[in-house]
Amino acid sequence: MDIIVAYGTVFVVLAVIFGLYMTWGIGANDLANAMGTSVGAGAITVRQAICIAIVFEFAGAVLAGGHVTKTIRKGIIDPSGIVNNPEILVYGMLAALLAAAFWLMIASWKGWPVSTTHSIIGALIGFAIVGISPEAVKWNKVGSVVASWVISPAVGGTIAFLLVISTRKLIFDTSNPLQNAKKYGPFYVFLVGFIISLVTMFKGLKHLKIDLSIPQSFGVAVCFGLFTAAVGWYFISRIKVDPVADRDFHYASVEKVFAPMMLFTACAMAFAHGSNDVANGIGPLAAVVSIVSSGGEVMQKSELPIWILLLGGGGIVLGLITLGYRVMLTVGRKITELTPSRGFCAELAAATTVVLASRTGLPVSTTHILVGSVLGVGLARGIGALDLRVVFKIIVSWLVTLPAGAVMAMLFFFTLKGIFS
Repeated sequence: MDIIVAYGTVFVVLAVIFGLYMTWGIGANDLANAMGTSVGAGAITVRQAICIAIVFEFAGAVLAGGHVTKTIRKGIIDPSGIVNNPEILVYGMLAALLAAAFWLMIASWKGWPVSTTHSIIGALIGFAIVGISPEAVKWNKVGSVVASWVISPAVGGTIAFLLVISTRKLIFDTSNPLQNAKKYGPFYVFLVGFIISLVTMFKGLKHLKIDLSIPQSFGVAVCFGLFTAAVGWYFISRIKVDPVADRDFHYASVEKVFAPMMLFTACAMAFAHGSNDVANGIGPLAAVVSIVSSGGEVMQKSELPIWILLLGGGGIVLGLITLGYRVMLTVGRKITELTPSRGFCAELAAATTVVLASRTGLPVSTTHILVGSVLGVGLARGIGALDLRVVFKIIVSWLVTLPAGAVMAMLFFFTLKGIFS
């Protein structure tokens, strides 16, 4: 307790710096892969992706990010063994933030799309093993996280594969592809609005005192889906045949129909990302602020002041602007060749998988889902459409994320403990 009183302000300042570093890493890696499909497909430019991210990432973080966060993310460790030594948890949270942020920086520089959720979980496990005891780690939860390495990409990839097949049957393999694209386009846009509003209502909005039943949630989602379909129909109906472009690529005019549709998915993915993943960066920060302000009380949940949410949103956008292009390039261009229709299928599949996961309690990573969806889109054209060397590097980076975060957190924990104790 004496250490908390003596160094409280220093701990909060360090938590803010490390939290900003962590959210910067989330933007450089996680948000970049959420935007990578839209940029890689040519539907939006990098500058437009940044503008969309600034608006919708902030909206997602502040509106649906939640004003109460579980400070021990995903309940992966039990801090009850150090209730009388709150400074240990402070060192652990600072070490976890720094370790996860450092790993995300390395991965982003290499262009690897890794899971920020798994980065922070690995870091928390590393701290718990050396700072509390190996028994403090809930190993059954860790097992479900490892299982998600297979489940998330498989579900996302399967849905993306089926969506590509559906666009092929309904649009591309017909006698009048452009007419059919305009006919079915609003239905696909309806799905985007419907699914993203479901994600938001299932995962957030409790702090806005909006608590809807499942039928009410579906009703609101249908209304929002119809609204987005109407807006989508307006943009799609204005697209004209481009005979010059069609000479070079038979489906050029058809792909133009999917470009405005991808704007919807880009906005939706940024909003969903802000609401879901901002807590990975600011959860440990909120824990440190909570412990210091309460004079050393260790809690599983803590209030999340609006300034912490804004800090998280700002750090994420900064990460996308500065280093996000490397991961965008990997997801959008290196795994498989994306067109607006393929990119749209990948993002819609990813959003659908997030909805399924949030309702069924599957432990998933948005990164793994999105990469799996891009793989599914590539597989719809045959295994030769995938760059298997890039896929192999991505899978290795996924496997390394948990242990890398754990080892670095151990080192940083002992360093911080040595400085302050």
